[in-house]
Amino acid sequence: MKLTAEHFRKELQGQLVHAEKQGKHHIDVNSGILHRELGNYPGKHHSMPNCCQVMRAEMNDKDKIINEPPSGMGASLTIRYKLPR
Repeated sequence: MKLTAEHFRKELQGQLVHAEKQGKHHIDVNSGILHRELGNYPGKHHSMPNCCQVMRAEMNDKDKIINEPPSGMGASLTIRYKLPR
């Protein structure tokens, strides 16, 4: 199955909601881990660009990038999302 931006969006939003319900003040999300949870990574049919684009699109002015690969789109992208959303 080819993972779409919507797959990543739903998973990311689910993680944000879960962390918020636990009373956390932030959650650090890594693109490599997020993609592995949904499958197809690592592998030749990965969708890492979609994953990273969704993670960036979900950011607001309180969030920050903790780690970023040179290309901006890779498995080391890590974003700290502030909670509550």
